[in-house]
Amino acid sequence: MKTIRKISAVSLLCLTLFTVVTVSCTEENEPPTIQEVQNNSHQTAKTQFITVKGNAIAYRVLGKEEGIPLVLLPGLGGSMDDWDPAVTDGLAKKYKVIIFDNKGVSSSKGTTPNTVQAMADDAVDFINALHLTKVNIMGFSMGGFVAQRIVLTNPSLINKVILTGTGPQGAIGLSNLPNIIAGTAGLSPEASFLKFGFTESAQSIAEGKASFARVQLRTTDRDLPLSDATSNAQFSAVLSWAQPNANALTEIQKIKNPVLIVHGENDLPVSVQNAKNMAQHLDHAELVIFPDSGHASFYQYHDTFVGKAIEFLGK
Repeated sequence: MKTIRKISAVSLLCLTLFTVVTVSCTEENEPPTIQEVQNNSHQTAKTQFITVKGNAIAYRVLGKEEGIPLVLLPGLGGSMDDWDPAVTDGLAKKYKVIIFDNKGVSSSKGTTPNTVQAMADDAVDFINALHLTKVNIMGFSMGGFVAQRIVLTNPSLINKVILTGTGPQGAIGLSNLPNIIAGTAGLSPEASFLKFGFTESAQSIAEGKASFARVQLRTTDRDLPLSDATSNAQFSAVLSWAQPNANALTEIQKIKNPVLIVHGENDLPVSVQNAKNMAQHLDHAELVIFPDSGHASFYQYHDTFVGKAIEFLGK
């Protein structure tokens, strides 16, 4: 049964092509002990590497050791250090959270593909390399495109899915992305982050600035910036996903896993109508729409989002 909920206001983008990245060299680390894993936070988790089909893939483990892990899939231009710690650490209080750089992204080796399906295949290869037989996945923006393809092509690997700021193939508004990006020319990294991820209200801007500051907190063993080749490949994949597809909503009806869809009411690059359309075509979907919020609504309402995600995963 579908549940659609609009949460009242209370209290990255991650088109993080515009997020400031502090660079420091990473090195291969020994796998942490269980105690270290349990104490890991977004700022302290060690960068580890695992070889996946000949490429060293960078990842970090946050939170608990037991239970079904939650694997996070970032948005366009995003690396491990572009997640808001309020979200990752909040989720890690209850679950084992795995963040990683997909093939060719940031600190990971290899060539980044220019299709969403190939990115999904690479993510599955990474999960399999960790010898995980069942995972929850959470995708933001482009990561949500990837998550959809993962659950459609490997449903038995996935327990539950969280989709934030994303849409089906041919997502409404997504084809306008080049114009939206052009409109940020000359803006500071923080201003671009606010433009894409938040609204113009004082409350949303304040929350956006706080989120941006949290994203910058990790300074030791910070991820590497994306290469131009990787950025271009990802952008091509997103624009390809934006092309109209009359069968997209019919195809996602094949998803039988429980899905939590979270969206901002005023999402600029991905219209909120996309979230509503997906929820109407999924058998086991719950839709949460945050008011006065943009693409990064789950950063703006991080406490509420974390509570809802933990509730959803724990059902």
